[in-house]
Amino acid sequence: MANLNGFDANTVEPADDLEPIPSGKYVAVITDSEMKPTKSGTGNYLQLTFQIVEGEYANRLLWVRLNLDNPNATAVEIARRELSAICRSVGVLVPTDSADLHNLLCVIHVRVKRRNDTGELQNEVKGYSKKDAVSQPIAASQVSGTDDQSGSPPWKR
Repeated sequence: MANLNGFDANTVEPADDLEPIPSGKYVAVITDSEMKPTKSGTGNYLQLTFQIVEGEYANRLLWVRLNLDNPNATAVEIARRELSAICRSVGVLVPTDSADLHNLLCVIHVRVKRRNDTGELQNEVKGYSKKDAVSQPIAASQVSGTDDQSGSPPWKR
């Protein structure tokens, strides 16, 4: 059990039902990255969290998993090629840490697919490209909203 003393649902807007977003291209940034063990325990994958930063779906999150450490050489090759596409889309060709890819604008190509196990619809990132303008770093404190009185998102200032 967890202590919820002090929480009042009357003071917090409830979470929206998060249906998949429509297929399309969205301006986004990587806000988090973490190496995690595979379910089988025989390797590790890099999980990247992308946050959409413009338009109707601003602040929505999508996750990408890259099997960079896996006994299956084909899975590793696919992951390395996808990581190369991500690096090129954010303009960091030789990262020393996954954090080097954080808070840089890129365009993610999203599609909707049906899960094999449940039949539910879900989003999948299927491609990456550079934002039209040169990718500029965005302060981490600016990613999740606005921090000034202008009301405009930080990436549009």
